[in-house]
Amino acid sequence: MNLQPLRTGKETVSIPPSKIQSCLPKHDLKGHSVAIIGLGKSGISAARLALARGASVLAIDQNENLGPLEAFNGLINAQENITDFEKHGRLKTILGSFDNELLKEADTIVVSPGVPLESYGLLSLLQSGKRVMSELDFAAEVIPRRIKILAVTGTNGKSTVATFAGQMLDHLDIKIFVGGNLGVPLSEAAYQCLMSPLRPFQVAVVEVSSYQLEIPNKYFHPSVSMILNLTPDHLERHKTMRNYAMTKCRLLSNMNGHKIGILPLGNPCLNEAISEHKSEFNVAWIGGNPGVKIDMEAKVANFDLPIIRCASQIQLGEMKTIGSHNYHNAAVAALSVIGLDIGINAAAISSIIGKLRTPSHRMQIVHRDTQGITWVDDSKATNAEATYTGLVGLKGLKSVILLGGITKVRDVNGPNGFEQLVKPLNDHRGVITFGSSGMMIEKTLTANGLTVPCQRAQNLKDAVSMAKSVAQNGDAIVLSPGCASFDEFRNFEHRGKVFQELALLS
Repeated sequence: MNLQPLRTGKETVSIPPSKIQSCLPKHDLKGHSVAIIGLGKSGISAARLALARGASVLAIDQNENLGPLEAFNGLINAQENITDFEKHGRLKTILGSFDNELLKEADTIVVSPGVPLESYGLLSLLQSGKRVMSELDFAAEVIPRRIKILAVTGTNGKSTVATFAGQMLDHLDIKIFVGGNLGVPLSEAAYQCLMSPLRPFQVAVVEVSSYQLEIPNKYFHPSVSMILNLTPDHLERHKTMRNYAMTKCRLLSNMNGHKIGILPLGNPCLNEAISEHKSEFNVAWIGGNPGVKIDMEAKVANFDLPIIRCASQIQLGEMKTIGSHNYHNAAVAALSVIGLDIGINAAAISSIIGKLRTPSHRMQIVHRDTQGITWVDDSKATNAEATYTGLVGLKGLKSVILLGGITKVRDVNGPNGFEQLVKPLNDHRGVITFGSSGMMIEKTLTANGLTVPCQRAQNLKDAVSMAKSVAQNGDAIVLSPGCASFDEFRNFEHRGKVFQELALLS
């Protein structure tokens, strides 16, 4: 890893769309078999991409209640139909129990993020040299190298930073794809490149989860990679913080030459993991030089990237998003966009800073009712650290905070994470806990010095009702649970939508 100041080489030259071709011919996998494991959004997108590349596809999922992919019209290309696929036997779905021996016959195995390597004998197949790929890497194999990739990971904030970066590029007339772990799988971008090579995007902004990095990637080559932070999360899958850190750092594995890695200062666990990577890339620091330093009082981001002639400032005061932490998110997003070296400078970003909007369910203002109460959906705060960040950003706005759901696995012999919330919570109106971990959260807060009223509800609906009785004119009611949602909801999006519906009924 190169710790020298950033360097980028030659100026970026705009490439006419007619000159941009995909790296692979449309039917490069003709005669090959591809097994897709896990048929959520990522798996379905990967299946469509594999079919477009000419492969025969075996689609596999343990959930017997899913519909067979043969019934999904969206999987097929406009020149073909389901009858063609069935006649030629190019697509077969297996749901429920499955003979792992069938995987040995596949030329390529594509694994969706939700499938751990302990399943289906995947780890043994990978270690044997079998072509086992993440959905992310399967997609990246198709995307032309001329398209720049901006990759974002971290425990918290990655959706917001990726969203802000995408909005900056979009407002400045750069054709973009925004997705990955955030919304649209990367296989959709690859399919777009394959089917419409004359109308590509210029930059792909890709949110990357640790699950997408468990299998080492060969083809995913970001121009700019960010690891925003690292705190305990997903330890039910990664087991230890060291494993979690090493997995996150795989984002840097293909960072060579003039590529830029944006990293936080002062995280010992992350620093240890980074030191084990042999990639040579240029480091930009969050909170250091070269990189970006943020003056929260003045609402100014100071950039020091002299090699690309960018020693400058961005004024953040025009931002209209709630939460002071979003100034930080916007500054880091701006650093990543400038680091792409596509002709965007700090002045251009300053001109559109007021247009930035947070993603859904992340400190999203969803309603202001007739009682003068502001309703804020922060359902994406699925761990205590994310909730802490949101609370600190609510300075000056008295709030009733809703905490609850299922706490995530941490060190069983250590604190559960909610003790850190006591200090910022004591500046607010009150706390309502709910869900399966509601009692545990309440006990933790009171045992660690909570001074504001704390009530416990059975579920989110009851928590909202209690919060309405506590909130005063001019206050906010904030859903920032600090927990996973699966005791009551399908996912954090479902939880956030229910909260929004309840807010509108107030």
